[in-house]
Amino acid sequence: MRMRPTLSWTPDASLPPGTSDPGPVADALSAGGVLVLSGAGLSTESGIPDYRGEGGSLSRHTPMTYQDFTAGAHARRRYWARSHLGWRTFGRARPNAGHRAVTAFARNGLLSGVITQNVDGLHQAAGSDGVVELHGSLDRVVCLSCGDFSPRRELARRLEEANPGFAPAAAALNPDGDADLTDEQVGDFHVVPCTVCGGILKPDVVFFGESVPPRRVTHCRTLVAEATSLLVLGSSLTVMSGLRFVRQAAQAGIPVVIVNRDPTRGDQHALTRVALPLGTTLTTVAERLGILVDAPATA
Repeated sequence: MRMRPTLSWTPDASLPPGTSDPGPVADALSAGGVLVLSGAGLSTESGIPDYRGEGGSLSRHTPMTYQDFTAGAHARRRYWARSHLGWRTFGRARPNAGHRAVTAFARNGLLSGVITQNVDGLHQAAGSDGVVELHGSLDRVVCLSCGDFSPRRELARRLEEANPGFAPAAAALNPDGDADLTDEQVGDFHVVPCTVCGGILKPDVVFFGESVPPRRVTHCRTLVAEATSLLVLGSSLTVMSGLRFVRQAAQAGIPVVIVNRDPTRGDQHALTRVALPLGTTLTTVAERLGILVDAPATA
């Protein structure tokens, strides 16, 4: 029997309340050696919605699972139609103050690394180096048959050629780059195959119901073990792919500080949760530490 992945989590009433004091974030960063674990909430200020916050996409949208994607051509046509349209909007997103602050912290030697659960590439666009993309990146496409990797922009060009004039109005964009379209809007969207072997193409991201590659998990566990503290930014930690690192840190006595407006599944393992907006909070912390955050890039 196929099991559906965990998409939701109900907070326990016994969880400690969040604080409006960003001091714990500043304290952790001032000590250096901080490992950042970021989630979808960090990118909401860039116009990309999160999954579970206020107005989160899970209230109206069930993400594509690996099992559904590989099960049939209809699901893949629906996914690629929606993703092709969403990619155009997704690609226009720009780093926000939170991303730029993380880059500034790293530039000033306060971070030991960055792990992101996001697939939007905004940490790198803000100038962060060595980011571990836990769930992959929408910038790449992989063939499920031969394993060939190719740039997403090349696939976008091929899909445009195969579907001239495809430009329905999407109801909303989702954190995975998937746009909300009806079956009527998807229509007979034409999916293109791998140019190497003719196999099935998939974005190089970890779908719900799919496992993070073991080597990547091992690398992240090493980063956690070597960190002075773990700073979680904008993640509900509902799924185990991120929560396991919080649990690992707590079990090893490594302090965990979470910045997320809503309760998270990792709150019981954290020193505190700062319940404030990320961009403002991280910018305020940078100012306290005398760190200059770059201004937004101009178009």
